[in-house]
Amino acid sequence: MSRIDRAIREYESLEAMAHKNQWMNRLHPLVKFVVTVLFIALTVSVGKYNLAGLLLMAVYPLVMFITGELSVKDALRRLKIALPLILAVGIFNPLFDRETVLTVGGIGVSGGVLSMLTLLLKGLLTVLAAYLLVVSTPIEGICHALRLLHVPGILVTEVLLMNRYILLLLREVKHVSEAYELRAPGQKGIAPKAWGSLTGQILLRTIDRAREVGESMRLRGFSGEFQHGTPQKIRRIDFFYLAAWTCVLLLLRFVPLGDLVGRAVTGTLMTAP
Repeated sequence: MSRIDRAIREYESLEAMAHKNQWMNRLHPLVKFVVTVLFIALTVSVGKYNLAGLLLMAVYPLVMFITGELSVKDALRRLKIALPLILAVGIFNPLFDRETVLTVGGIGVSGGVLSMLTLLLKGLLTVLAAYLLVVSTPIEGICHALRLLHVPGILVTEVLLMNRYILLLLREVKHVSEAYELRAPGQKGIAPKAWGSLTGQILLRTIDRAREVGESMRLRGFSGEFQHGTPQKIRRIDFFYLAAWTCVLLLLRFVPLGDLVGRAVTGTLMTAP
């Protein structure tokens, strides 16, 4: 299977997961979106040396992966492109911050190492939180939540169209690459001299296809903003989900539980600056 086929398959797999009939998928999109944004904001606000407190914030994705019957391994595999970027964020911190701020088992840990680990964990947790939202909520639901938060309709429409355009672009790339392989049998990959012309063909094909889709939408009454059908009502379970996770996340962030964990694990006091 080619890389393009795998990309299309992964895209369709994510869409299928978002449309599953499961308790997490049935929650109101607005509630899930608010909880995700709250979790990301609280996680990012953790102090750069407060590793123990940040580990406590991992409760949210851990619980959601377990109760949602989702695979962490599959999530990390799908996010492998973002992981190197996360790694590069704080990789140079140990070179600039060499002061020892923690001792574990008689070994001193510099502030740079600790802040690097904190940045890595922050990036990983925020990416996993976004992944949980995507695999449990269709793109239409996310866009509906954005409109309920009064995000301008033109921006929401752009997000929805970009999401649909990705799959269209992948399929056009697949058609062009297959046509090239049929005209150049036995050749491994696409010759560099053909990259420019093939890129132009793909762009022209996708523009033509997008124009046809746009005309079809206008013929069906599209006026610049998508209609999401019958709005989903917020139920009691949605209010409970929002209230419960808000309380838990605020507790994990602002109650000094990290100090207690740090004392129990290392015998030292770990405070968030």
